Amino acid sequence: MVSEENLLSDILNNSPSVELLKQRNREIIVLFLYKTFYRHREPVSYEVLRRNLVDYLTSANLENDEENDISVFDSYEEKAYKYIQRWTDKGFLRNYQEESGEVFYELSSYTSKAIDWLISLKREEFVGTESKFMNLFGQIKELVEFTNEDASERIRMLEQKKMEIEHQIQSIQAGESAVVYEEYQVLPRFRYITQTAKELLSDFKEVEDNFKAITKSIYQKHAEGDVSKGEILGFTFDALENLQHSSQGKSFYAFWEFLMTPSLQEKWDEMVNDLYSSIDSKQIRQEDLFLRNMKGYLYNSGKKVYQANDKMAEKLSRIICESGKSQIMASQRVTQDIQALLLQLAAKNIRPDISIELETEPEIALPIERKLTLEKAVEITYDKVLEVAEGDIAEAQHAESLFANRTIDREVLRLRIAGALKRRKQISLPEVIEENGGLEKGLSELFGYISVVRKFRHHIHPERTQTILFNAEQQKSIVIPEIIILR
Repeated sequence: MVSEENLLSDILNNSPSVELLKQRNREIIVLFLYKTFYRHREPVSYEVLRRNLVDYLTSANLENDEENDISVFDSYEEKAYKYIQRWTDKGFLRNYQEESGEVFYELSSYTSKAIDWLISLKREEFVGTESKFMNLFGQIKELVEFTNEDASERIRMLEQKKMEIEHQIQSIQAGESAVVYEEYQVLPRFRYITQTAKELLSDFKEVEDNFKAITKSIYQKHAEGDVSKGEILGFTFDALENLQHSSQGKSFYAFWEFLMTPSLQEKWDEMVNDLYSSIDSKQIRQEDLFLRNMKGYLYNSGKKVYQANDKMAEKLSRIICESGKSQIMASQRVTQDIQALLLQLAAKNIRPDISIELETEPEIALPIERKLTLEKAVEITYDKVLEVAEGDIAEAQHAESLFANRTIDREVLRLRIAGALKRRKQISLPEVIEENGGLEKGLSELFGYISVVRKFRHHIHPERTQTILFNAEQQKSIVIPEIIILR
């Protein structure tokens, strides 16, 4: 059993949360991470993160940071690149690659908890002692009730509840006013609920980190080379069973099942809408709308847990399907040795400067280049005189199409999509086109939209289709896969 003193010592010396607060430029770092990730709770692509960080460091006029190997001679592009690398290595950020190959970043559970803790330190206008005590009282009462196995005592508690509810009903039917919370009772409860909801996201990230830790252990055991496939499988199943039967695992799977139940989702939406409507009707000031989007945040975080689980299963499948041929085994042994060395360096937080040197001469291939030859070029002599056509070119049926100017300004299309995403979190491509009056320049404008979509987060669903009208006069349309653009 680890003592609390040793536990605190380990946290102070090894926790990324504490390491974040130890940084000399912690104010700049924490404020940027809060502004970029904590407010919106959504992953950010590498390009967007780098661009935002360059702008932020420029406005902050940050010159050097020896702690993160950033000097005054570095450009702001180089400073942003180094910061992103350091924050990922130190555990402040974590990244993952989507199916499209694009890399996205989000806060680690350590950074989320550090910011949660910092926000909890702010001085409130008033301390809701009444709400805190009533919440404490209610939780103690609930624990007492649901830890009591005496059937007669449980019946007595339920009868008491029943009497209290009947008394309230009779009082209201008799014309008495129902008990309604005042502002000093509403605000602290609302803040407590919102803060607890935000902490749930950190809990989800911890479960995901546990799955990733199991995957990392599989890599380590496989890199050692002297461990059989059966032993790796046994280790994995034992680790998964321990995780699923732990308090954290049971809590996560129970909550995920709750989150996936349609009736409970509808009930949650209904309660949240009623809560905000009630607060608005009482003209109570509150700017935190986190609860409105909480279900989506939790779903995305929970989905990443299952993706981490899938990645672990994929690694196991690859290990099981490995061939035993001698040449393959030899190359695997070399790869395992390299992995073992890299894992040792990673445990010491050392980032090696590794490169590959090719000993062969480069092969140059220029297939379209004019070839060298000693043969003389054949001269072509034209001996026929072209006849002048009758009529005017203006009378040609397709002359208008030949000289029509149908230049597509992709920047205009990009601004249209960006404007639509300011009003909505996600939108389909046909909705963007419809909001802007349809396609004026036919298929070329549609293809322009499709090329611009790649600059935004998007999902393409080949199994679903969308019909887009590109010629209103002739009622011509085209069917394409469903394209959903995300903020």
